[in-house]
Amino acid sequence: MHDAPSQKEMIAAVKAFIDDTAMPNLKGHAAFHARVASNVLATVLRELEIRPLAENDERERLSSLLNADQNMTISELNLKLCELLRQGELGLDTPGLLEHLKTTTIAQLSIDQPNYSGLPSD
Repeated sequence: MHDAPSQKEMIAAVKAFIDDTAMPNLKGHAAFHARVASNVLATVLRELEIRPLAENDERERLSSLLNADQNMTISELNLKLCELLRQGELGLDTPGLLEHLKTTTIAQLSIDQPNYSGLPSD
């Protein structure tokens, strides 16, 4: 049985130390850098929590939108999407494209900027 702390637990512990112990005792530049470190760790935690499902959903949307091989990677699918957009074979009038772009952007913002005012509230 593997009982070591998970990546999430270890990152959360370091973030809690910075937030609760280190940051209250720091001033000036050191306090600023502690806040930056805390924000980076929060982003990593959201990456671990949100990214896998978001990428799976994105892959499914792209595969459907592009009628692509289910074995293509998300990078390959995005390259194909860009190519078709550049060639004018897809556009905002393409059914499902605008919804895909919005959904993908919202998923990314949920990781990078979860307090962004334009994000839908849960």
